[in-house]
Amino acid sequence: MVNITLPDGSVKSYEDKVTALQVATEISEGLARNVLAAEVNGEIWDATREIASDASLKLLTFDADGGKSTMWHSSAHLLAEALESLFPGVKLAIGPPIENGFYYDVDFMGQEFTDKDFKRVEEKMIELARLKNPFERIEISKADAIKYFQEKDDPYKLELLEGLEDGQITFYKQGGFTDLCRGPHIPHTGFIKAAKVMSIAGAYWRGDEKNKQLTRVYGITFLKNKDLTAHLALLEEAKKRDHRKLGKEMELFTFSKKVGQGLPMWLPKGAQLREKLENFLKKAQVLAGYLPVITPHIGSKDLYICSGHYEKYGEDSFQPIKTPQESN
Repeated sequence: MVNITLPDGSVKSYEDKVTALQVATEISEGLARNVLAAEVNGEIWDATREIASDASLKLLTFDADGGKSTMWHSSAHLLAEALESLFPGVKLAIGPPIENGFYYDVDFMGQEFTDKDFKRVEEKMIELARLKNPFERIEISKADAIKYFQEKDDPYKLELLEGLEDGQITFYKQGGFTDLCRGPHIPHTGFIKAAKVMSIAGAYWRGDEKNKQLTRVYGITFLKNKDLTAHLALLEEAKKRDHRKLGKEMELFTFSKKVGQGLPMWLPKGAQLREKLENFLKKAQVLAGYLPVITPHIGSKDLYICSGHYEKYGEDSFQPIKTPQESN
Protein backbone atom coordinates (compact mmCIF):
# COMPACT_ATOMS: atom_id res chain seq x y z
CA MET A 1 0.00 0.00 0.00
CA VAL A 2 1.09 3.56 -0.76
CA ASN A 3 -0.44 6.24 1.46
CA ILE A 4 -0.53 9.78 0.06
CA THR A 5 -1.09 12.62 2.54
CA LEU A 6 -2.55 15.79 1.03
CA PRO A 7 -2.08 19.35 2.40
CA ASP A 8 -5.48 19.28 4.16
CA GLY A 9 -4.38 16.22 6.13
CA SER A 10 -6.53 13.73 4.24
CA VAL A 11 -4.93 10.45 3.17
CA LYS A 12 -5.47 8.54 -0.05
CA SER A 13 -4.34 4.91 -0.21
CA TYR A 14 -3.28 2.97 -3.28
CA GLU A 15 -2.42 -0.69 -3.73
CA ASP A 16 0.58 0.08 -5.92
CA LYS A 17 2.72 2.94 -7.22
CA VAL A 18 0.85 6.11 -8.12
CA THR A 19 1.64 9.40 -9.84
CA ALA A 20 0.65 12.86 -8.68
CA LEU A 21 -1.31 13.28 -11.89
CA GLN A 22 -3.35 10.16 -11.09
CA VAL A 23 -4.10 11.53 -7.64
CA ALA A 24 -5.15 14.86 -9.18
CA THR A 25 -7.42 13.10 -11.68
CA GLU A 26 -9.11 11.20 -8.87
CA ILE A 27 -9.78 14.49 -7.06
CA SER A 28 -10.96 16.42 -10.12
CA GLU A 29 -10.54 16.22 -13.89
CA GLY A 30 -10.37 20.03 -13.96
CA LEU A 31 -7.57 20.06 -11.40
CA ALA A 32 -5.62 17.42 -13.31
CA ARG A 33 -5.70 19.58 -16.46
CA ASN A 34 -3.87 22.34 -14.58
CA VAL A 35 -1.28 20.35 -12.62
CA LEU A 36 2.23 21.07 -13.88
CA ALA A 37 4.32 19.38 -11.18
CA ALA A 38 4.13 18.01 -7.65
CA GLU A 39 5.88 18.55 -4.35
CA VAL A 40 6.65 15.10 -2.94
CA ASN A 41 8.01 15.10 0.62
CA GLY A 42 9.16 18.68 0.06
CA GLU A 43 10.92 17.95 -3.25
CA ILE A 44 9.52 19.02 -6.63
CA TRP A 45 8.87 16.08 -8.95
CA ASP A 46 7.36 15.47 -12.36
CA ALA A 47 3.60 15.04 -11.95
CA THR A 48 3.97 11.83 -14.01
CA ARG A 49 6.75 10.31 -11.89
CA GLU A 50 5.73 7.25 -9.89
CA ILE A 51 5.57 7.50 -6.10
CA ALA A 52 6.44 4.08 -4.68
CA SER A 53 6.20 4.68 -0.91
CA ASP A 54 4.20 6.72 1.61
CA ALA A 55 4.57 10.45 0.93
CA SER A 56 3.15 13.89 1.51
CA LEU A 57 1.91 15.43 -1.73
CA LYS A 58 1.17 18.94 -2.90
CA LEU A 59 -0.12 19.48 -6.42
CA LEU A 60 1.45 22.46 -8.20
CA THR A 61 -0.23 24.67 -10.80
CA PHE A 62 1.23 27.71 -12.59
CA ASP A 63 0.17 29.92 -9.68
CA ALA A 64 2.59 28.09 -7.36
CA ASP A 65 6.29 28.99 -7.49
CA GLY A 66 7.24 25.35 -8.03
CA GLY A 67 4.74 24.97 -10.85
CA LYS A 68 5.86 28.16 -12.55
CA SER A 69 9.57 27.26 -12.37
CA THR A 70 8.83 23.77 -13.74
CA MET A 71 6.89 25.27 -16.64
CA TRP A 72 9.77 27.61 -17.46
CA HIS A 73 12.35 24.84 -17.08
CA SER A 74 10.43 22.78 -19.64
CA SER A 75 10.15 25.87 -21.83
CA ALA A 76 13.95 26.17 -21.85
CA HIS A 77 14.07 22.64 -23.31
CA LEU A 78 11.45 23.63 -25.88
CA LEU A 79 13.55 26.67 -26.80
CA ALA A 80 16.61 24.44 -27.22
CA GLU A 81 14.64 22.06 -29.43
CA ALA A 82 13.50 24.99 -31.59
CA LEU A 83 17.04 26.35 -31.89
CA GLU A 84 18.45 22.97 -32.88
CA SER A 85 15.76 22.70 -35.55
CA LEU A 86 16.31 26.20 -36.97
CA PHE A 87 20.08 26.38 -36.53
CA PRO A 88 21.51 22.91 -37.21
CA GLY A 89 24.88 22.30 -35.59
CA VAL A 90 24.42 24.57 -32.54
CA LYS A 91 25.93 23.32 -29.29
CA LEU A 92 23.85 23.57 -26.11
CA ALA A 93 25.19 24.40 -22.67
CA ILE A 94 22.70 24.97 -19.83
CA GLY A 95 19.09 26.17 -19.69
CA PRO A 96 17.59 26.85 -16.24
CA PRO A 97 14.42 28.64 -15.14
CA ILE A 98 14.88 32.08 -13.59
CA GLU A 99 12.67 34.52 -11.70
CA ASN A 100 10.90 35.74 -14.82
CA GLY A 101 11.17 33.02 -17.44
CA PHE A 102 14.24 31.08 -18.46
CA TYR A 103 17.35 31.15 -20.60
CA TYR A 104 19.53 28.79 -22.57
CA ASP A 105 23.25 29.31 -23.19
CA VAL A 106 24.02 28.37 -26.78
CA ASP A 107 27.11 28.15 -28.95
CA PHE A 108 25.84 29.07 -32.42
CA MET A 109 29.10 27.87 -33.96
CA GLY A 110 29.55 30.97 -36.09
CA GLN A 111 25.91 31.21 -37.21
CA GLU A 112 24.36 34.65 -36.85
CA PHE A 113 21.54 34.98 -34.32
CA THR A 114 19.94 38.40 -33.75
CA ASP A 115 16.64 39.88 -32.62
CA LYS A 116 15.44 39.47 -36.21
CA ASP A 117 15.35 35.72 -35.52
CA PHE A 118 13.21 35.98 -32.38
CA LYS A 119 9.86 35.74 -34.16
CA ARG A 120 10.58 32.54 -36.04
CA VAL A 121 12.00 30.92 -32.89
CA GLU A 122 8.79 31.80 -31.03
CA GLU A 123 6.70 30.37 -33.87
CA LYS A 124 8.76 27.18 -33.89
CA MET A 125 8.35 26.80 -30.13
CA ILE A 126 4.56 27.01 -30.40
CA GLU A 127 4.57 24.65 -33.39
CA LEU A 128 6.48 22.08 -31.32
CA ALA A 129 4.37 22.74 -28.22
CA ARG A 130 1.17 21.91 -30.12
CA LEU A 131 2.47 18.37 -30.66
CA LYS A 132 1.86 17.80 -26.93
CA ASN A 133 4.98 15.67 -26.67
CA PRO A 134 5.34 14.19 -23.17
CA PHE A 135 8.47 14.91 -21.14
CA GLU A 136 9.97 11.49 -20.50
CA ARG A 137 12.40 10.98 -17.61
CA ILE A 138 15.14 8.48 -18.48
CA GLU A 139 17.63 7.13 -15.94
CA ILE A 140 20.88 6.39 -17.75
CA SER A 141 24.36 5.17 -16.91
CA LYS A 142 27.25 7.60 -17.14
CA ALA A 143 28.88 5.51 -19.86
CA ASP A 144 25.75 5.59 -22.02
CA ALA A 145 25.28 9.30 -21.38
CA ILE A 146 28.86 10.01 -22.47
CA LYS A 147 28.39 7.86 -25.57
CA TYR A 148 25.21 9.74 -26.49
CA PHE A 149 26.80 13.17 -26.33
CA GLN A 150 30.00 11.99 -28.00
CA GLU A 151 27.94 10.81 -30.95
CA LYS A 152 26.03 14.09 -30.92
CA ASP A 153 29.32 15.99 -30.63
CA ASP A 154 28.10 18.08 -27.67
CA PRO A 155 31.23 19.25 -25.77
CA TYR A 156 29.41 21.29 -23.12
CA LYS A 157 27.23 18.37 -22.04
CA LEU A 158 30.29 16.10 -21.92
CA GLU A 159 32.02 18.56 -19.62
CA LEU A 160 28.97 18.66 -17.35
CA LEU A 161 28.97 14.87 -17.19
CA GLU A 162 32.52 14.89 -15.80
CA GLY A 163 31.17 16.20 -12.49
CA LEU A 164 28.26 13.76 -12.21
CA GLU A 165 28.25 10.40 -10.45
CA ASP A 166 27.14 7.21 -12.14
CA GLY A 167 23.67 6.16 -11.01
CA GLN A 168 22.47 9.75 -10.56
CA ILE A 169 22.22 10.82 -14.19
CA THR A 170 18.93 11.43 -15.97
CA PHE A 171 17.92 12.51 -19.46
CA TYR A 172 14.65 14.15 -20.39
CA LYS A 173 13.16 13.64 -23.81
CA GLN A 174 10.33 15.44 -25.57
CA GLY A 175 9.62 14.54 -29.16
CA GLY A 176 12.92 14.30 -31.01
CA PHE A 177 14.88 16.30 -28.45
CA THR A 178 16.88 14.81 -25.57
CA ASP A 179 18.79 16.74 -22.91
CA LEU A 180 20.89 16.04 -19.85
CA CYS A 181 18.72 17.19 -16.97
CA ARG A 182 17.67 16.46 -13.38
CA GLY A 183 14.18 17.85 -13.98
CA PRO A 184 11.43 18.19 -13.04
CA HIS A 185 9.26 18.91 -16.08
CA ILE A 186 5.64 19.44 -16.98
CA PRO A 187 3.61 16.45 -18.27
CA HIS A 188 3.74 17.52 -21.92
CA THR A 189 4.59 20.49 -24.15
CA GLY A 190 0.94 21.29 -24.83
CA PHE A 191 0.68 23.40 -21.69
CA ILE A 192 2.85 26.05 -23.40
CA LYS A 193 0.46 28.26 -25.36
CA ALA A 194 2.41 31.54 -25.59
CA ALA A 195 6.16 32.07 -26.03
CA LYS A 196 8.35 35.16 -26.26
CA VAL A 197 12.10 35.46 -26.83
CA MET A 198 12.93 38.47 -24.69
CA SER A 199 16.58 39.25 -25.34
CA ILE A 200 20.07 37.90 -25.92
CA ALA A 201 23.35 38.54 -24.13
CA GLY A 202 26.87 37.22 -24.00
CA ALA A 203 27.76 34.71 -21.30
CA TYR A 204 31.06 32.96 -20.73
CA TRP A 205 30.82 29.19 -20.36
CA ARG A 206 30.63 28.47 -16.63
CA GLY A 207 31.08 32.17 -15.90
CA ASP A 208 34.80 32.05 -16.65
CA GLU A 209 36.11 34.75 -18.97
CA LYS A 210 38.87 32.36 -20.06
CA ASN A 211 36.21 30.12 -21.63
CA LYS A 212 34.33 30.68 -24.86
CA GLN A 213 31.62 33.31 -24.87
CA LEU A 214 28.20 31.82 -25.59
CA THR A 215 24.90 33.45 -26.51
CA ARG A 216 22.40 33.53 -23.66
CA VAL A 217 18.88 33.48 -25.08
CA TYR A 218 16.23 34.72 -22.63
CA GLY A 219 12.58 33.78 -22.96
CA ILE A 220 9.27 33.52 -21.16
CA THR A 221 6.14 31.43 -21.70
CA PHE A 222 2.58 31.33 -20.41
CA LEU A 223 -0.44 29.05 -20.37
CA LYS A 224 -2.51 31.64 -22.25
CA ASN A 225 -1.78 34.32 -24.84
CA LYS A 226 -3.59 36.94 -22.78
CA ASP A 227 -1.17 36.36 -19.89
CA LEU A 228 1.81 37.03 -22.17
CA THR A 229 0.12 40.19 -23.48
CA ALA A 230 -0.47 41.40 -19.92
CA HIS A 231 3.14 40.63 -18.94
CA LEU A 232 4.55 42.58 -21.90
CA ALA A 233 2.26 45.53 -21.13
CA LEU A 234 3.49 45.52 -17.53
CA LEU A 235 7.10 45.61 -18.73
CA GLU A 236 6.35 48.60 -20.96
CA GLU A 237 4.81 50.44 -18.03
CA ALA A 238 7.86 49.63 -15.91
CA LYS A 239 10.15 51.13 -18.59
CA LYS A 240 8.25 54.41 -18.35
CA ARG A 241 8.95 54.46 -14.62
CA ASP A 242 12.62 53.45 -14.84
CA HIS A 243 14.49 55.65 -12.35
CA ARG A 244 17.41 56.00 -14.77
CA LYS A 245 15.10 57.40 -17.47
CA LEU A 246 13.12 59.63 -15.08
CA GLY A 247 16.24 60.87 -13.30
CA LYS A 248 17.69 62.12 -16.56
CA GLU A 249 14.41 63.63 -17.83
CA MET A 250 13.76 65.44 -14.52
CA GLU A 251 17.39 66.55 -14.12
CA LEU A 252 17.70 64.86 -10.73
CA PHE A 253 21.11 63.24 -11.17
CA THR A 254 23.78 62.42 -13.72
CA PHE A 255 26.64 59.96 -14.10
CA SER A 256 30.26 60.26 -15.13
CA LYS A 257 32.67 57.54 -16.18
CA LYS A 258 35.39 59.38 -14.28
CA VAL A 259 33.40 59.08 -11.04
CA GLY A 260 32.34 55.49 -11.58
CA GLN A 261 29.50 53.36 -12.93
CA GLY A 262 26.36 53.44 -10.79
CA LEU A 263 27.58 56.39 -8.68
CA PRO A 264 25.07 59.26 -9.09
CA MET A 265 26.01 62.91 -8.87
CA TRP A 266 22.99 64.80 -7.57
CA LEU A 267 22.01 67.88 -9.55
CA PRO A 268 20.31 70.86 -7.79
CA LYS A 269 16.75 69.49 -8.21
CA GLY A 270 17.81 66.04 -7.11
CA ALA A 271 19.81 67.37 -4.15
CA GLN A 272 16.74 69.25 -2.93
CA LEU A 273 14.54 66.18 -3.34
CA ARG A 274 17.09 64.02 -1.52
CA GLU A 275 17.30 66.53 1.36
CA LYS A 276 13.51 66.50 1.73
CA LEU A 277 13.48 62.71 1.86
CA GLU A 278 16.29 62.64 4.44
CA ASN A 279 14.44 65.16 6.64
CA PHE A 280 11.23 63.14 6.35
CA LEU A 281 13.04 59.96 7.40
CA LYS A 282 14.75 61.66 10.35
CA LYS A 283 11.40 62.89 11.68
CA ALA A 284 9.80 59.46 11.15
CA GLN A 285 12.64 57.76 13.03
CA VAL A 286 12.34 60.14 15.99
CA LEU A 287 8.56 59.60 16.10
CA ALA A 288 9.23 55.85 16.13
CA GLY A 289 11.49 56.23 19.16
CA TYR A 290 14.88 56.19 17.46
CA LEU A 291 17.45 58.92 18.19
CA PRO A 292 20.35 59.77 15.88
CA VAL A 293 24.03 59.32 16.72
CA ILE A 294 27.10 60.42 14.78
CA THR A 295 30.24 58.32 14.45
CA PRO A 296 33.66 59.24 13.02
CA HIS A 297 34.38 58.67 9.33
CA ILE A 298 37.61 56.87 10.27
CA GLY A 299 38.69 54.51 13.05
CA SER A 300 41.78 52.93 14.54
CA LYS A 301 43.25 49.69 13.23
CA ASP A 302 41.98 47.89 16.36
CA LEU A 303 38.39 48.61 15.28
CA TYR A 304 38.85 46.78 11.96
CA ILE A 305 40.72 43.92 13.63
CA CYS A 306 37.78 43.51 16.02
CA SER A 307 35.22 43.61 13.19
CA GLY A 308 37.17 41.11 11.10
CA HIS A 309 37.58 43.48 8.16
CA TYR A 310 41.33 43.83 8.61
CA GLU A 311 41.94 40.08 8.43
CA LYS A 312 39.59 39.62 5.47
CA TYR A 313 40.63 42.54 3.30
CA GLY A 314 44.27 42.87 4.30
CA GLU A 315 46.34 45.71 5.56
CA ASP A 316 46.48 47.31 2.09
CA SER A 317 42.82 48.31 2.45
CA PHE A 318 43.38 49.95 5.84
CA GLN A 319 46.50 52.05 5.53
CA PRO A 320 47.11 54.11 8.68
CA ILE A 321 46.90 57.92 8.38
CA LYS A 322 49.85 59.80 9.82
CA THR A 323 50.18 63.48 10.60
CA PRO A 324 53.24 65.42 9.32
CA GLN A 325 54.72 65.24 12.83
CA GLU A 326 54.26 61.46 12.97
CA SER A 327 55.84 61.09 9.51
CA ASN A 328 58.98 62.74 10.87
